[in-house]
Amino acid sequence: MESVLQILLGIALLAVFIVLVTGVAGFIAGGEFNRKYSNKLMRLRVATQAVAVLLLLALLILKGFVQLD
Repeated sequence: MESVLQILLGIALLAVFIVLVTGVAGFIAGGEFNRKYSNKLMRLRVATQAVAVLLLLALLILKGFVQLD
């Protein structure tokens, strides 16, 4: 289970990076792409970051670093 969470966390972090780079590149380029997708990319980045944080929390709980009382 731990290795599955580690793989999923890696995928989630890669997704955050891809969305972030796409958003920054669109912002730099400006134009129609930026007007059309900047808000959607920001929301997608926040969602992927939330998934990554939840996966990290689950992994820390599984390893015993965080205990829920």
